[in-house]
Amino acid sequence: MPQCEMCGSEQTSLTTTKVEGAELELCSSCTDFGTEVREEPSGSTGSKYSTSSSSGTPSSSSSSGSGGSSGSGGSRRRRDMFDDMEEIATDYDDRIRNAREAKGLSQEELADDLNEKASLIRKLERGDTLPTDEIQRKLERALDVSLVEGEDVDADWESNDAGTMTLGDVVKRKD
Repeated sequence: MPQCEMCGSEQTSLTTTKVEGAELELCSSCTDFGTEVREEPSGSTGSKYSTSSSSGTPSSSSSSGSGGSSGSGGSRRRRDMFDDMEEIATDYDDRIRNAREAKGLSQEELADDLNEKASLIRKLERGDTLPTDEIQRKLERALDVSLVEGEDVDADWESNDAGTMTLGDVVKRKD
């Protein structure tokens, strides 16, 4: 007797249901967690399956391969959102404090200039909190300092002589 792929109960008949992108054979009590997949008559054009929606019109459930890396033939990896993000320097707290003191500003004066609370400046200088992107831009502009991690490690990895660089050449151990 077939088992429900979600709860494991043995049932005489199971329904194909799409749950978070996966098609599962589910019992009647578990089909509420997804959308029932119905097989279309063979005379219609389109995909083999369709999902029923609340409006009553079937919609296609076949995936049409919307990837940027399929079949491109290159060894380049797909870009993601982290490629565009800058890393905050590990010593951002010291950079903020030193730049503020070099300008002769108190924490309260800097906070007023940035239109932020003095407690935020204190937390940033203690390293208790990371600056948001907006706060980072404000601080960099007001203090004329960069809070972004240097690009020296990335430059080491971008060598034209592939295969000669190892992880041991780049990693700096803390003993």
